[in-house]
Amino acid sequence: MNPSLTRSYAYCERLARREAGNFYLAFRFLPRAERQAMCALYAFLRVADDLSDGPQPIPEKRQLIDSWRTRWDSALRGRYSHRLHAAFHHTVTTYGIPEEYVQAVLDGVGMDLDSVSYETFADLYPYCYRVASAVGLACIHIWGFEGEKAKEYAEAAGIAFQMTNILRDLGEDAARGRIYLPREDLRRFNYEEEKLRRGERDATFRELMRFEVNRTREYYDKSAPLADRLNSSGRAVFLVMSRTYRGLLETIERRDYDVFSRRVRLSKWRKVWLALQALPIRWGWA
Repeated sequence: MNPSLTRSYAYCERLARREAGNFYLAFRFLPRAERQAMCALYAFLRVADDLSDGPQPIPEKRQLIDSWRTRWDSALRGRYSHRLHAAFHHTVTTYGIPEEYVQAVLDGVGMDLDSVSYETFADLYPYCYRVASAVGLACIHIWGFEGEKAKEYAEAAGIAFQMTNILRDLGEDAARGRIYLPREDLRRFNYEEEKLRRGERDATFRELMRFEVNRTREYYDKSAPLADRLNSSGRAVFLVMSRTYRGLLETIERRDYDVFSRRVRLSKWRKVWLALQALPIRWGWA
């Protein structure tokens, strides 16, 4: 590996270690090359996500995201303009990550710049696919997978993860003008958007959340066979991530769907325990 590529991967790993939290702990189960690749993927997506959440006016943020896409297109031809480009380009080519997944994620990031509202779950699904499923599909190319069905399971996992994020962050997103829950669901349970903005947790809200949690759990169940389609290290990473996110969903239920008073999170010791449970899988003992 040449010095400039080594420095690029080192930059990505520092960023992932600092920002990735739960994800970086899971990355540690991978062999060094795959861990570096995951850090490069994370770094690229982290920068794109930060551009959409920055303090700039919407038109300026849109320009920044468009510029990031253009700079990446140039990086694919070996013209690097950011410290992570060399590492991410090497990752994409080494592991054969289809460019369509990268473009889908950038499209999803751009969707958050518009007025966020969705009429139906079918309307919300493409957003979840772009910001989460496409990431998972890129990940399994790094981990190594067996059979085309693995892609179907990875897509389901992404939907489950993103729906968990949406349910966990309802209050925070509503305060920023983003309401991801489909309007048809709000009408079905007679829960108004204004109540959501105020953080009201009444009986209709609980019924709405019970419905959304059950829908999300179905996607976790659909994604479960992915573990058997991955090699041992990839299986360990996937199980840590899936169990962590599913744990967040279960915590939402245990708190009687209170996602407003304080942030839903797993304790440090719970996350350590989930990681320890994956150790035998990583080394092929289970």
